[in-house]
Amino acid sequence: MIGGMFRRYGAGMWLALGASAADAQPSMTLYGVLDTAVEHVNRIGVDHRSVTRMPGITGSTPSRWGLKGVEDLGGGLKAMFQLEGGYAVDNGRLTQGGRLYGRQSWVGLTGPWGQVSLGRQFTMSAWATMDADVLGPTLYGTSNLDMVLANPRADNTVAYRGTFGAVTVGGTYSFGRDSVNDGPSFSGQNCAGGFSADRRACRQWTAMLMYRGAGWNVSTAYDVLRGGPGAFAGLTSSALRDRRFMVAGYVLSGAGKVGAGYLRRDNDASRNPRSHLWWLGIAYDLTPAFNLGVQATWLDYRHSPDRTLLLSVMARTSLSKRTALYLTSGYIDNGGQVTTSVSSGAPGSATAPGGNQLGVALGVRHLF
Repeated sequence: MIGGMFRRYGAGMWLALGASAADAQPSMTLYGVLDTAVEHVNRIGVDHRSVTRMPGITGSTPSRWGLKGVEDLGGGLKAMFQLEGGYAVDNGRLTQGGRLYGRQSWVGLTGPWGQVSLGRQFTMSAWATMDADVLGPTLYGTSNLDMVLANPRADNTVAYRGTFGAVTVGGTYSFGRDSVNDGPSFSGQNCAGGFSADRRACRQWTAMLMYRGAGWNVSTAYDVLRGGPGAFAGLTSSALRDRRFMVAGYVLSGAGKVGAGYLRRDNDASRNPRSHLWWLGIAYDLTPAFNLGVQATWLDYRHSPDRTLLLSVMARTSLSKRTALYLTSGYIDNGGQVTTSVSSGAPGSATAPGGNQLGVALGVRHLF
């Protein structure tokens, strides 16, 4: 949908950047999303205080702007690039730990054999799960409950993805998965790698297999993160790994979509190393301009009372092809010592241990 609203620039832009007039004319696209809301969250902390705020990290989807381009090199070969940065509409700051192009920054080649790209880019965990999550990276979405779903990208990555008929295969390998110290948080994991004495430190690799049918899709992925000195989330040694196996898919039926997924996590750095996460969502276009979506997510830590249930709903009405209003709400019920907030919109809203919480937000989204 966003692609139809991109603004295209012709060869003149490339000439201004030094491209030769004799070259095949490339194209470049400027695009973006502005999305923010007013949100109310209750039962924060042990004193159960409430807050009304403008979330900065996401609304119905994270705000971003980007540049992407392609040049036809002939013989079916093309050069491609993408630079994409995230920002908070409430105060204008950069997200992803203050990186200018924290969402994506890569260059590569594509042909009939697939695409090879180098830089900061999505892992195969993102490609395997994004279509099966009917609400996406919203304030009250499934990604609140898992680091990889919230930030499925890595620095210093070589990636391959190829589609052959109905089958897509892909893989990534990162030499140092996250060079930004921002946190502890999802946006910067402080694991740059590159230690000559320990070549395994901060490496990450992912693999994916996907099958796309007529009106349905199923995919599976495996994601392995290694620790390193100073890394967040307890992964302070390359001997420690955080592994995820996931299966996801969706089915389309008329104006409706049903998406579901499962993620098993084995985290060497956690006091509860094994967990299971499931989600199930339904979205339906009640009219061409009005969409309603609901989703339930369950996270269970094995052999522990720790667990989380997240229920989410979003209603969105399109005022035009570019602009939409939305009303969204989420309810979270934690168990054991879990303090996860219902909202990923801003830090500082965790519950008391084992607490529950309600969030509601009214917002606007504009595409360009």
